Amino acid sequence: MKAIITKKLPATDRLGARVKATASGVQSLIISYWSDDDAHAAAALALARREGWKGELARGGLPDESGEAFVFIDNRYPLGV
Repeated sequence: MKAIITKKLPATDRLGARVKATASGVQSLIISYWSDDDAHAAAALALARREGWKGELARGGLPDESGEAFVFIDNRYPLGV
């Protein structure tokens, strides 16, 4: 099962604010954004689409609040097992 981690990259003198999406075994992806609304989700979805991954994603925060994590939902292991 793949997990996608997204983190904000601050604006620089040359580049605006960006979000970087990473996942194990694939090249990372960086997108620019204008609004915080769904920048993390947009980056995660763009990476998943580029890699041809399909399925429903669940979203959560990272313990150090440095970004967000997205995982594909797998119904083979229901809670309580």
